[in-house]
Amino acid sequence: MKTHNYKVFKCFSRKFKIGGVEPPPYVKLIFAKYSGGGTHMGPAQFRRFLAEVQGQEGCTVADAERVMEEVARRRHNHIGLTEHQSCALTLDDFFHYLLSDDLNQAIKTQVHHDMTAPLPHYFIYTGHNSYLTGNQISSDCSDVPIIKALLTGVRVIELDIWPNSTKDDIQVIHGRTLTTPVTLIKCLRSIREYAFIASPYPVIITLEDHLTPDLQAKVAEMVTQTFGDMLYYPESGCLEEFPSPESLKYKIIISTKPPKEDVEAKRIKGKENSSPRERDICEESSQKEVSDLLAELEAAERESESYEYEENSTSDGRSGQSETPKYKLLITIQAGKPKGGLKNALRVGSNKIRRLSLSEQALEKAAASHGTDLVRFTQKNVLRIYPKGTRVNSSNYKPMLGWMHGAQMVAFNMQGYGKSLWLMHGMFRCNGGCGYIKKPDFLMKKGPCREVFNPKATLPVKTILKVGVYMGDGWSLDFSPTHFDTYSPPDFYTKIHIVGVPADNTKRKTKIINNNWFPVWDEAFIFSLTVPELALLRIEVREHDRSEKDDFGGQTCLPVSELRPGIRSVPLFDKKGEKYKSVRLLMEFEFL
Repeated sequence: MKTHNYKVFKCFSRKFKIGGVEPPPYVKLIFAKYSGGGTHMGPAQFRRFLAEVQGQEGCTVADAERVMEEVARRRHNHIGLTEHQSCALTLDDFFHYLLSDDLNQAIKTQVHHDMTAPLPHYFIYTGHNSYLTGNQISSDCSDVPIIKALLTGVRVIELDIWPNSTKDDIQVIHGRTLTTPVTLIKCLRSIREYAFIASPYPVIITLEDHLTPDLQAKVAEMVTQTFGDMLYYPESGCLEEFPSPESLKYKIIISTKPPKEDVEAKRIKGKENSSPRERDICEESSQKEVSDLLAELEAAERESESYEYEENSTSDGRSGQSETPKYKLLITIQAGKPKGGLKNALRVGSNKIRRLSLSEQALEKAAASHGTDLVRFTQKNVLRIYPKGTRVNSSNYKPMLGWMHGAQMVAFNMQGYGKSLWLMHGMFRCNGGCGYIKKPDFLMKKGPCREVFNPKATLPVKTILKVGVYMGDGWSLDFSPTHFDTYSPPDFYTKIHIVGVPADNTKRKTKIINNNWFPVWDEAFIFSLTVPELALLRIEVREHDRSEKDDFGGQTCLPVSELRPGIRSVPLFDKKGEKYKSVRLLMEFEFL
């Protein structure tokens, strides 16, 4: 190893080492056990390790050999493989395998949920204002964040569509703000190109429609010409049950509120034409204070939410459609707007399915007073939750409350930041990252008296999860030598959180390992879980700083239901959710 001397103020010098990491004590013990105390582990011995420690009971010797050959190719290809190297692992080979997150993944990486149930049986990876590049007030509107969202597996794209300044075309813009527009056709073409690269399962476009009937007809033309056979809509004009994700592979679905009849359309047209005047308002708003813009956003939010509860007299059939019948026909998931209060909004009809949208505040109120009604509603219908309008910096809210009540579309600002977004990223690592997660059975079942899951109920412990945190590696490769501390190696510690139903929420923390780029903690924690199906394991590494706020060293979030037992490599991500090239933890998971 190379020794560096750093002099500080010419008063003292401190020595520290930078070099490669070696296997921690526990890994040496495991290797010794399964190699029979020898210097090499053969295929039969490695297969036994995979079966007994990693939980891969169906693994064969041939399977073990294939992994061993890949490890040998990666580690020894530059000097050529010998027969001996191809059929046995040294301690360093074994350690290399354990730290390889592609060979030794912490979670299941394939689609393995039943994908043949109706759409409301799934949590769906959902974006909010998917076209915004930054904040909600003054950022650019673009197809770039839409493309990025699709490439990360997001399956619901939201577009706010408004008339352009000359009222002869459609633009995507966050109305009543300073955001700059992008054309609808550009967004649609990008969706067509990138929709199914990350996942074959359906992409849903939710339209926040502020158009006149003639422009709605133009949207219908754009959509049908852009997507062609990719576009799915029911030819009968109505659905009694949503199709399954499996049956909708490689399909585009439109969801919005159906247009009103002539009289209502004229009323809305007059109202909308008199209020937004996007370009004029943008020019006038440039002189406004931020507080005025916030007030406008809050008013628009209330208007949107109240509009969701209006009754649509033409949503039950296809008759009497003198205006834009083609546009109506293309709407597969209709936004529900029943009259009355929340209780009536959540009423489940026998032959009428719809989507209902609630703000994060409205969800909190509904959960407090109508929790089981929400669960019952989401067994057949679609519930969408969206951020409150005052989140102008594109921050997000806690998603678990929506999932606990069966909400399929917990809509997030994907261009945002923060721990809530880390949870969203982690949740949708489920099921191979395909963007659809089969909801737990308890959210879909009815009891003998038609009772449903009560999110407020106190439940017994169902699973005990043991989490071992052995060591970390990769910071010396991904960060500069002085990133964490100018004069010494970093002092890392790891925080472990369980995020789930309130009874399961807890956190633990390892000891601090001082002055080491390759910290070895060798600690284990026990978590008792009442609803493991919804639990997320949030992991964050920090670097202890005695004088300032602790530095960020990486994070990840893993769905507990997807964890693979055994000693696993866990790659870490930066604050934006981008994966580090080298930083990872060596951890162990065990269900007791």
